[in-house]
Amino acid sequence: MFYGEPDGFSGIINLLEQLADEQESTSNKWLSTFSNYVPCKVCNGDRLNKIAVHFKIDGKNIPQLVNQDVEDFNAWVFSIEKKLSKNQMQIGFEIIKEIKRKSQFLIDVGLHYLSLNRSSKSLSGGESQRIRLASQIGSDLVGVLYILDEPSIGLHQKDNIKLINALKKLRDTGNSVLVVEHDKEMIEAADYVIDVGPGAGINGGEIIDAAPPKKLSNKNSTTFQYLSGIKKIEVPNKRRKGNGKNIVLKEATGNNLKKVNLTLPLGKLVCISGLSGSGKSTLINETLYPILSTHAYGSRKQPLAYKSIKGLEHIDKVIDIDQAPIGRTPRSNPATYCGFFTEVRNLFAALPESKIRGYNAGRFSFNVKTGRCPVCEGGGMRVIEMNFLPDVYVHCEKCNGRRYNRETLEIRFKGKSISDVLDMTVEQALEFFENQPRIFRRVQTLAEVGLGYITLGQHATTLSGGEAQRVKLAEELSKKDTGKTLYVLDEPTTGLHFQDVRLLLDVLQKLVDKGNTVLIIEHNMDVIKVADYIIDMGPEGGNAGGQLLA
Repeated sequence: MFYGEPDGFSGIINLLEQLADEQESTSNKWLSTFSNYVPCKVCNGDRLNKIAVHFKIDGKNIPQLVNQDVEDFNAWVFSIEKKLSKNQMQIGFEIIKEIKRKSQFLIDVGLHYLSLNRSSKSLSGGESQRIRLASQIGSDLVGVLYILDEPSIGLHQKDNIKLINALKKLRDTGNSVLVVEHDKEMIEAADYVIDVGPGAGINGGEIIDAAPPKKLSNKNSTTFQYLSGIKKIEVPNKRRKGNGKNIVLKEATGNNLKKVNLTLPLGKLVCISGLSGSGKSTLINETLYPILSTHAYGSRKQPLAYKSIKGLEHIDKVIDIDQAPIGRTPRSNPATYCGFFTEVRNLFAALPESKIRGYNAGRFSFNVKTGRCPVCEGGGMRVIEMNFLPDVYVHCEKCNGRRYNRETLEIRFKGKSISDVLDMTVEQALEFFENQPRIFRRVQTLAEVGLGYITLGQHATTLSGGEAQRVKLAEELSKKDTGKTLYVLDEPTTGLHFQDVRLLLDVLQKLVDKGNTVLIIEHNMDVIKVADYIIDMGPEGGNAGGQLLA
C-alpha cells in the first residue's frame, strides 16, 4: 500500500495519521507503543460542550454523574426522588424508575465498581459479557436459551456469588442458561453438569459424564477428581525467602489509587489479590509495568502518576505474558513461535536427497515461493471473507492443508515429510527427535507446560488463550536467562481447568527457581495459596478501593 502524495512521500506525521485512521489492530498496537490518551483541552474530558454542562439536577451535571461508579450513581438515583417537587416527579417518574432498574442490574452482576463513562475497549472480556448479561436480565424475556462462555473471568469470589444469583434469576423467569465454565462455585451451583474429556485436544472430544453436580460419578474424569477432593493443588511446605532485594514504588495515585506505597520482593512468586476494581491492574499494568518497560527497553509508554521508584537496577528484563494469540494467521504456529522450526528446516536441508536436488533451508519455509504451495502460500488454509461476519478458514484445495508443493514433500527424514512433522503432536515429536538435542530441548518445554496434545504446526488462530499463554511460557523456559527477569501475568488462570492451573503453577515455579520474579494479578485461590508473598488491594472496588491492605 502506498502512503502519501502521488509524486512522493508526504511526511511522517501524515503517514502516522493515515495508519491511525485505518483502525487495523496491528498498526494501532504499534502506534500505541509511543502514543498516549490525554484529556481534551476544551472540555477537560467531559465530552460535552459548555451549554450541555450548565443543565443540572440536584446540583449535578451529566459529566459529574458519569464520573461516579455504578454503586454511587445508584445511591444518588435512589436519593433524588426525595429532592424533586411533585411536578418534577410526574415528569421524571418513568425515567428514574428505568435508570434505577438498570443500574441495579449492573450491581447484581458484580460491576458496581465500574464508572459510567468507562471506555468499552478498556473492559475485560468478562466485564463486557456481564454488561450484556445485565441488559438481558432487564429485558424480561421468557423461553430464551442463554449461552455464556467463562462469565466469571476477572471476578473475585465475593462478586462471583452475585453473578451466580443473577444467572439463577434468569433461570427462574423461565429461561435456560448454558454456561461454559471452570469455576468450582459455578459448577456446584448448576442444576446439571456436562463434563467433556477425558483429556485435551486429540485426547478429548467425548462427553464422559452428565448429571447434577452431586451425582457426577466418573472416577476417570479429572473434573470429578478435583470437585470431590481426590485431587487438589497442595499448599507448599515452605515459602521462598527471595534474594533480599526489593523494588519500592512510592505514592502511586493513578485512577482510584490513594498514595499506594508498594514494596515488591524479588526472587519470589508474588500474587496481587483484591476485589474486582480495587486497583490491581492500575497499580501493576498501568503504573509499575510501564516504568519497568522504560527502564529495560526504553519504552515511551507513560505510567500513571507516582512519586518515586527504587530498585530498578535489580531487574534487567520485564516480560508481560498474556493470553493474546501467538500469531494472527495460519502460518503462525508453536514450532515457529518457539523458534525450533528453523532447526527442523536445517535438518531437512542437510539430508542427502536435499543436497542432490540443491534444496537449502529456505526451500522448507512457508515464506519462500520455491517450496511452498502456490495457492495457499504456505498457510495450508485459505481465507474466505464473509463481509460482515468473521473470516472463515478452509483447507487449501491444492495441497489439502499440507502447505508445501509435491517436490518439497518428497524429501523425507525417518520416512516423514516436513508436513508430517508439523502434523505430529508434541508427545510424538519428543520420540521422533530424541537424537536431535537442539530440537528435543525446545519440544520438551512444550510438553512440560502440559501441551503434549497440540501439534507442532497447529494454526495459531485455533489455540485458546490459555494454550497461547503456555506456548509463551514454554518459549521463556527454553531461554537461558540471567535470573533478573520480572514476569507479569494478569489473570493467567482465565479459561483454565483445575488440572491446567496445576500445570501452569508448575511452570511458574520453575521460572522462580531460576532466580526470577513472577508477579501475578489473580483471584483464583489455588494460585494465591501457593504464592510466596501476597499483596492485597481493597477494601472494595472503584472509589472505595485503591488502598494496599496487607
